Amino acid sequence: MSMQTEIDDLWNRYQNDELTADAAGPETLATLDAFLESLEQGDVRAAEQVGDSGPDGWVVNEWVKRGILLNFGLRETIAREYGDVTYYDVLPLRQTADLGQRGTRNTPDGTVIRRGAHLGSDCIMMSPSFVNVGAYVDDGTLVDSCDTVGSCAQLGENVKLGANTLIGGVLEPVEDAPVIVEDGVSLGAGCRVTSGFHVGENTVVGENTLLSPRIPVYDLVEDEVLYGHLPSNRRAFTRYVESSLGDHDLFAGGAYKPAVVALDIEEDTLDKTRREEALRE
Repeated sequence: MSMQTEIDDLWNRYQNDELTADAAGPETLATLDAFLESLEQGDVRAAEQVGDSGPDGWVVNEWVKRGILLNFGLRETIAREYGDVTYYDVLPLRQTADLGQRGTRNTPDGTVIRRGAHLGSDCIMMSPSFVNVGAYVDDGTLVDSCDTVGSCAQLGENVKLGANTLIGGVLEPVEDAPVIVEDGVSLGAGCRVTSGFHVGENTVVGENTLLSPRIPVYDLVEDEVLYGHLPSNRRAFTRYVESSLGDHDLFAGGAYKPAVVALDIEEDTLDKTRREEALRE
């Protein structure tokens, strides 16, 4: 029986109230443990790229998100120890002995990796930072100080998250796409990427930019307005555009709303990014 078949069977029983945390025995918990191990090794993922760069090239694996939800629904919250800290959760934190073997490093006192999170080779996690269950962080990616990588988020190879960056997570509904940041993306300090937004490969995003499906992306390369997607090979930053509330009496000077402007990426921008990467080698 495949892992997907086992998770689907448990999910059906759980949804039909045939299986509860009180009734989950060793065999069920062993299946859930094996599922988490598969996530950590990168053998299964909440979303996968099956085509070209762009949102249409990705598929969501709903059964994987169901497996993560089962780990919350079929486990008891108990007291756990991490160093000198006692915390209460359904899952322990991820074991990290395998990271050093692959050249990945996490600095002490504040890098937290939850069970079911994958970190590839030659990654760096700076303190404090947090990677949640189901997240996939590919080879060579930097998670800087005060960063959060949410549940099921997918980060490609050689991605750079500037300090104080938030990558949002999503578990439900299971058919919703998680945040996807493709290979070679650089997100400046203080960026926010939420609600299943997709960032195309080799794009450089200016600091404090909010990427959300509710905020329009004005792509000046193709002269179009996009929602939920920033194309590949762009330089993007926040600007403010006139709001429909601009004529309201309360806004004497006019009202404006945030937007994202995307331009062709320039060679000097790429050079700066490459120089920063060289400092890590």
